[in-house]
Amino acid sequence: MTMSDIELAFAHPEARAEALGEGQPRDRISLRDHLVEADIGAFQQERGQKQRLRFNVVVEVRPVAKPLEDDVDRILSYDRITEAIADELAAERLNLLETLAERVADRILAEPAAMRAFIRIEKLDVGPYALGVEIMRARAEHPTKWQGTEGQALHPVVAHLDAATIAAPDLAARLDALEARGQPLILTVGFPESPRPVTGHRPTQRRIDLLALEQSAWALAARDPRCVVVATRTEIDWAMRRGQTVVWAPSKLVLDAVDGPQGTAPEALALWLAEMLAASSLIVHGFATVPAGSRVPVTRA
Repeated sequence: MTMSDIELAFAHPEARAEALGEGQPRDRISLRDHLVEADIGAFQQERGQKQRLRFNVVVEVRPVAKPLEDDVDRILSYDRITEAIADELAAERLNLLETLAERVADRILAEPAAMRAFIRIEKLDVGPYALGVEIMRARAEHPTKWQGTEGQALHPVVAHLDAATIAAPDLAARLDALEARGQPLILTVGFPESPRPVTGHRPTQRRIDLLALEQSAWALAARDPRCVVVATRTEIDWAMRRGQTVVWAPSKLVLDAVDGPQGTAPEALALWLAEMLAASSLIVHGFATVPAGSRVPVTRA
């Protein structure tokens, strides 16, 4: 049974995506009935008045080439969709839902995994009905201004704190100074002062060392509520875009990296993370020694 043009026009975006698909259906992710309030509209009586908008979005994505292994870094995160909506609503006041839908599609299609985006936006407060628009945009047919734009990248400051710095009474003042730079902030940590088990077996010792660093990360978070401990690249990006002070728990990224660091020296791991994230600088607190030859500027606090 096929859908008529009228049925298709008013179908949920998921049904429309399926009906318009060619050949083997693509994987999809969806955001349903996402409600936000915004000042939007071309009429004078709409200005200065918040009204409810409902978003339904379906994104067709490239299949994951490698085994998924339950790894959030290998998929297009749902947060990217809600971020695209929030960022465009925050950028400027708009008159038209059509403009908002186009800009949200641009942002979504900038994601490497996104192939097509189906977007429906409805105004819910204009009367006893919903008014809205629905668009479909494809990467191949609709190149976007965001694709390949390095200006969208975040270049954080990475600050490395040794155990003595984490325990010092001036920790809050140091974090204040780092946050005052106005850039995304990622904190890496040194080993705790307590001794670690020694196994004499390199693979297990590596795991123990990484777990010890994560103990330090949680100890830092316990000392200052601004610090949010994260483990994956997706979590890092999500936290940075929300202005959170990130504390890196290194085990997952280090163990999953194909060409990652072989040792567990905290300073070397901090430098590796800074280079991977294209950080603007690495600031070292305490007596840590950073390996030479960094592609990121290194300074000592």
